[in-house]
Amino acid sequence: MMRFPLHLLLVLLTAASVGAQQKTNAFEKEILAFEARDKTNPPPKHAILFTGSSSIRMWTKLAQDLPDYRVINRGFGGSQISDCIYFTDRIVLPYEPDVIVFYAGGNDINAKKSPETVFNNFKEFVAKARVKLPTTKIAYISIAGNPSRWSQVEQVREANRLIREWATTQPDLSFIDVFPQMMGADGTPQPDIFIADKLHMNEKGYAIWKRVVGEHLKKIVPAESPANLKP
Repeated sequence: MMRFPLHLLLVLLTAASVGAQQKTNAFEKEILAFEARDKTNPPPKHAILFTGSSSIRMWTKLAQDLPDYRVINRGFGGSQISDCIYFTDRIVLPYEPDVIVFYAGGNDINAKKSPETVFNNFKEFVAKARVKLPTTKIAYISIAGNPSRWSQVEQVREANRLIREWATTQPDLSFIDVFPQMMGADGTPQPDIFIADKLHMNEKGYAIWKRVVGEHLKKIVPAESPANLKP
């Protein structure tokens, strides 16, 4: 049996550790900015927390689009579900949200992760959140189809299917399906709802999310929740 030289093993382990640290540090600046903002202007407890990747971060009119609710935006661009898990203690749990609206998974698929991995990572996020927030409702926004990554659409559909089916079996967990609403008559993404990169949405795209997410929140946010602004 061939023995692997110890010094080479140490080099590989060190490289792996450095790589993981660099990936985490890629978002550290954004997370620190959230924490600094929280100290000077603490967001309300028991609001609706939106977290995930760039489609959440770029929803700059979130409060305007959902005026009936107290909302917090903690999206950070380029993130995968594993990053959201890593930072849960810092940008999810402290707010004690009544509802978490979660959007991530597209960057995972783009990074060659399988639909099963995306599904399992989301389950891990839910499990971590549930330890401190056992009664918080969690809504997963389906991974959106877009022209830039249309070649990955079958993996996207499968990840969405796995999460949607699992959500139906779990208490206080739901699935917001924006995917079909973003398609045109030919079954491909509407070209006029994206910015030039054909990946991120423009105002027309967010108008779809505003409608679909807003309708879903009406179903899951209790009337007595502090997240409600409208009596």
